[in-house]
Amino acid sequence: MVLGDGKMIRIMIYKNFLENRNAVAGVIEAFLLVALVAIVLSTIQLAYIPQVMEQREADHMDDVSNQFSYLKSVIDIQSITESEAPMVSQLTLGSKELPYFITARAFGSLTIPSEGFRIVVEADSSGNISLKSIKYEAYNSYFVDQTYVLEGGGIIVKQSTGASVMIVDPSISVANETKIILRFYMPNILDIPGKNSTYGYRKCFIRTNYSSPPQYYNYTNVESIKIYTEYTNAWNESLHNLLGDVVNISKQPVESPTYVEITPNGAIGKIVDLQIKIMNIHAQISPGWIK
Repeated sequence: MVLGDGKMIRIMIYKNFLENRNAVAGVIEAFLLVALVAIVLSTIQLAYIPQVMEQREADHMDDVSNQFSYLKSVIDIQSITESEAPMVSQLTLGSKELPYFITARAFGSLTIPSEGFRIVVEADSSGNISLKSIKYEAYNSYFVDQTYVLEGGGIIVKQSTGASVMIVDPSISVANETKIILRFYMPNILDIPGKNSTYGYRKCFIRTNYSSPPQYYNYTNVESIKIYTEYTNAWNESLHNLLGDVVNISKQPVESPTYVEITPNGAIGKIVDLQIKIMNIHAQISPGWIK
């Protein structure tokens, strides 16, 4: 009876066609929804996430700058008070990646280099003084790499591209009297083997304490003061700001400078004396302390 009824057959075929059509439409809608979500996530990943991560690493560099300023203030306090009580400063080495997105961490290293800063004096009695520093290097994935150095009592920042800049001047002063008297007050960082470097992205701690009575160096009738440093541009600009034109200041050699030289200003015609005070500061980089 059903087979003989043409209307019934046509209704069943039409019903099956509508059901199949609705099923295909549902699959297409789901596919389009997934494609839309993928496009939105791809746009965020490619266009916005790099900007967010770049700003995140730039903020981290600002944090490092503030943390280095705090470290310098701690060392200055220990140098002035000559207190052997240890103090701890914090430094954030890097930053984490964002969850749920494809991003990279930023890493950093903190070291006490064995050499790199030296003062050579030519006067009635010549001198050669080497000082250690504290150096942080950032290995960013999105923002430009930067280096922060606490050297000679000043804080220097240098980007991977560009010249070095002294963001906090060292403790250097000048007295223009019957003669020119230059006064340098500089910390010397004394490290302990095995506790002088670290690497990663987490927070680390620097333990510092006053070591021993300061060392004094007095030089009369100075002919030349050469400051050997990797950051000649920073020291050159800082010394010009601190000392003015009472002495001559220049980067040498001119084409590829390796030191900044201070010489008497012949136009003023005054003798130059130099007084240097070196404060020895013990420093240990976490984890763990050695007494």
